[in-house]
Amino acid sequence: MRLLGVSGSMREASCGLKALQLVLQDAQAQGATTRVLDLRATALPMFQPDAVDVGPGPALAREAVEWAHGIIVVTPDYHGSMSGAVKNFFDYHWAEFAGKLFGYVCMSHEKGLTAMDQMRTAVRQCYGWSLPYGVSIHGESDFSEAGLIINPHLHQRLRILARDMTIYGRLIHDQFMRDQRDPEAASFANKYGNAKRP
Repeated sequence: MRLLGVSGSMREASCGLKALQLVLQDAQAQGATTRVLDLRATALPMFQPDAVDVGPGPALAREAVEWAHGIIVVTPDYHGSMSGAVKNFFDYHWAEFAGKLFGYVCMSHEKGLTAMDQMRTAVRQCYGWSLPYGVSIHGESDFSEAGLIINPHLHQRLRILARDMTIYGRLIHDQFMRDQRDPEAASFANKYGNAKRP
């Protein structure tokens, strides 16, 4: 199982990135191979469908997405929605999300429910799957000034997220790949038939 963590915060000391690193560590303990795509450090110009010279960022992001079997997206809650960096990351992809499981973490003072619902909507439009829950982080309450989790309930929720992404992500990915290879399968995966994803 290959899990990609996408950090959508532009803060230098992001609680979301720290939480993402903890999730991925727990996923590794479950047998997953993990990577991080930090959008603060990956230059993704504003998506323009006709742009030619966009630099290396979009190709790096696409390679990471295609490598992954499941993706965990972390975003701050901005005005009840995902960050502009995450939306721009989504805009660069479509078919690459199909058949992958997505999990969500949101830094928010108001639980981030609308932000996570909007990410689910974007992923659903690309035929991706989403866990039926997300993890909300309130920085001042959940993390110490040294960047350590002080809320044991949050740590437990992050462990659950890591476990479910690893187990259910593998199940969905494996079945999606079987359906792609089976022309008789009555599945949406036939739309992506004969795909050469590893």
